[in-house]
Amino acid sequence: MVSGIKKLTADDSIRLDVFISNKIKSYTRSYFTNLISEGKVTVNGKIITKAGYKLSCGDEITVDIPEPQSDDTVAQDIPLDILYEDDDLIIINKPQGMVVHPAAGHSDGTLVNALLMHCGDNLSDINGVVRPGIVHRIDKDTSGVMMAVKNNETHVKISEMMSRHEIERVYRTVVYGIVSEEKGTIDAPIGRSNKDRRKMTVTTDGKPSVSHFEVISRYREGTDLKVVLETGRTHQIRAHMTYIGHPVLGDPLYASKRNAFGLEGQCLHSKSIRFIHPRSGEELYFESELPDYYVDLLNRLTPL
Repeated sequence: MVSGIKKLTADDSIRLDVFISNKIKSYTRSYFTNLISEGKVTVNGKIITKAGYKLSCGDEITVDIPEPQSDDTVAQDIPLDILYEDDDLIIINKPQGMVVHPAAGHSDGTLVNALLMHCGDNLSDINGVVRPGIVHRIDKDTSGVMMAVKNNETHVKISEMMSRHEIERVYRTVVYGIVSEEKGTIDAPIGRSNKDRRKMTVTTDGKPSVSHFEVISRYREGTDLKVVLETGRTHQIRAHMTYIGHPVLGDPLYASKRNAFGLEGQCLHSKSIRFIHPRSGEELYFESELPDYYVDLLNRLTPL
């Protein structure tokens, strides 16, 4: 782990965040984007807070990388459904209702608490002490396949693969209403809602977001879909489905006034993940069967 003051000299005309992440491989580009916004980076002695700042050849860059902070997140003996594990990564089948990492209102009982017990110190710390090993996440009430990583080298490589759309993530979801198209693509930028900061919404100044969907089955009460993520924004499927008028069935945030059909959260399941292992070069594929709550819901719906 690299920390402390790092001094670099630009050798090309390039974005500030791209240059730093190319030179310091121990962290992701998004990590440096956050450092820049926090005023931790100077160019020729001047604090720069825009990640897209264009450097000129010969510019002197100083990066203040903070020391890891201590945290009271504890290891807890919580059972994990492990689909795969090696020295670099671990694939988990997360149950519905499990929070991924500690946050307000969820100080323990999370996936991170379980990973700390199972993996000990063998987790990446790029995302800080509160989120060790977390390279991506799924929501509390979303079930299914999720990856965690055990070292910073793997964390950086997996993050880069995600940004290049080289990791295939497939979901299943039941949405309200009858989706008429057999398949389709939702290409609509997503950002945080100005009306409700808990929600994400399609907005012109949002981040590029692409979801591909295909109908599995139609029911009188809704439609069972397969969704393939091209990008991985917060609440992407939930926000995109709401945008096209078919919010995820049982969603307590985006469809709170609709019949939840007895569900305790949104009917959304991370079905599978496919990627090339960053160290071995082997193609890996892992799949999770539909959980009981999902199968039970399908059995209670009325086929068309």
